[in-house]
Amino acid sequence: MNQSRLLRGLGLLVALAAAYFVAGKLGLRLAFVNPSATGVWPPTGIALAAFLLLFYWHLMTRVPLPDGTAPNLDPGTNLAAWVDRRLLAGHLWKQSRTWDPEGLLSTLPAIATTLLGLLAGGWLRSDRSADRKTGGLLLAGLVLVLAGLAWGASFPINKNLWTSSYALFTGGMACYLFGLLYWIVDARGHRAWSRPFVIYGRNAILVFVASGLLARTLALVKVSGPEGVAISLQAWLHRTLLASWLPLYPASLAYAVGNVLFWYAVLRELDRRGIYLKV
Repeated sequence: MNQSRLLRGLGLLVALAAAYFVAGKLGLRLAFVNPSATGVWPPTGIALAAFLLLFYWHLMTRVPLPDGTAPNLDPGTNLAAWVDRRLLAGHLWKQSRTWDPEGLLSTLPAIATTLLGLLAGGWLRSDRSADRKTGGLLLAGLVLVLAGLAWGASFPINKNLWTSSYALFTGGMACYLFGLLYWIVDARGHRAWSRPFVIYGRNAILVFVASGLLARTLALVKVSGPEGVAISLQAWLHRTLLASWLPLYPASLAYAVGNVLFWYAVLRELDRRGIYLKV
């Protein structure tokens, strides 16, 4: 088999890059991010995000597949999966082989999500008061969450398809949480508690890639387990260090927390040395 066909064509970082690139170009080209204190959020940016979400909804729920299959949202038979199979055959997510959770068509609502973030950034860059900025973020978050839940009744909230309702709901949750943190950290100046999150954020790409590589390495390395059966090093560590004395779910939680703390120790040392990976 041609080894190049085993390489995945898309992925989370590729989807992020595509969404950032298109949203950034649109924002600069149309100049809809206006940090002035007058007016409300620029209508051009809102209209663009709404158009992308509505267009994606129309494609997924109203347009039949070229092979005659009726519009549907089932895994492997929806329009997004059909597009991925035709254009990325042999390079799809290995767990499915028939569709990709970061596919080509779902990039449209992902761009809309990025546009929401761009608009939020423009709002924060304005010379409005901190309380007004906070109120605007919280209100926008509430409106987006409610809109996502309402739309989800007919176009279900689904991450793998990045449905329009999912984009609204998660964008609203992010906006609401961001507004709350902005008020606590920037408006009220309570910053000491946020130091670990700042350290993680300064090297977000590094920890994303490195933690994934470590997890894959631990899964690939085999050691002798109970009764001589080969198991992954990850399973051996989990079983030996935690599952041997903790119930199943607490052991799983402890393993996850330990992983977070391990990488925090690594990132803290890198931060102390002023070492940051930028893309």
